[in-house]
Amino acid sequence: MKYEIKPYTYHQAEKIGVHVEPSHTHDYKIDVYHDGDYITSIGHKDYSDYPSYIESHGKQYADERRRLYHIRHKKDMEKVGSRGWLAGILLW
Repeated sequence: MKYEIKPYTYHQAEKIGVHVEPSHTHDYKIDVYHDGDYITSIGHKDYSDYPSYIESHGKQYADERRRLYHIRHKKDMEKVGSRGWLAGILLW
């Protein structure tokens, strides 16, 4: 089953100037493109993300999951444009 990209992610993608599509890579949710060029795939399909948590558990729970994600992945999100940074922006 393909991941349904949430409006949150489309909005975040617009803010940073990238385009997102459902991933063609088996294990990931989203493929990220810039100016039509593939950048990377993000969001492992076996893990939830901020907009999914909002839908399933409500905003308060999602906000706590987001806070914990940012703590766990602080190092991954330091390099602007990296896979970790893109995941943090687009999915969290």
